[in-house]
Amino acid sequence: MIAPVACVVPALDAGRTLPHVARALRDALPHATLIAVDDGSRDDTYAAAAATFDRVLRFTRNRGKGAALRAGIAEALALGVSAVVTIDADGQHDPESAPALLAALAGADVVIGARARGGAMPLARRVTNALAAAAVGTIAGVAVADAQSGYRAMRRTVLERVAALGDRYEFETDFLIRAMEAGFRVVAVPVATRYGAPSHFRAVRDGARVIRTIWRHRAGVRR
Repeated sequence: MIAPVACVVPALDAGRTLPHVARALRDALPHATLIAVDDGSRDDTYAAAAATFDRVLRFTRNRGKGAALRAGIAEALALGVSAVVTIDADGQHDPESAPALLAALAGADVVIGARARGGAMPLARRVTNALAAAAVGTIAGVAVADAQSGYRAMRRTVLERVAALGDRYEFETDFLIRAMEAGFRVVAVPVATRYGAPSHFRAVRDGARVIRTIWRHRAGVRR
């Protein structure tokens, strides 16, 4: 396993689920630095994060998942970590898979926690997930299992070189495309997924942002 490691968790109105995510991450990666980014929450997310995380960043207004990830990753790099794991705050991802994602970095630069597109995944997410994976794979020339998963492990070198655009869900798609275009090795590790907590992803609005990002790369426009 690559060390030292930080876990970055973007959080919006996740006061109910965040403590469990933190506890499970500590069990799975006891030596990792846990960083939460409160993205302008209206509930007790900040208090929950302050009680369970090593470092907490706080936005006074909602700026989007991409902005939260960018800030959290910058904080992690400033600590001198060799790798960063990103994971959602809603409990969808199983933190027990984090060591497997990090172990896969032995032969890769970016590891995606790939979700199964089975009956548990909401239909709208299943459709956008499949379309995004196919489109990103076409652009990069490499098969992509899950282009939108927020559960990832990434080497420091990738995070330092890839400057992804977008402040919301399109950030993750843009990052992945740019990393693959830059020649970084991307692999996928299957992960268990639990749905139930309300998702902040909006199929129409956020899906349109992801599509625009993919189209921009397909057309050769980077900014």
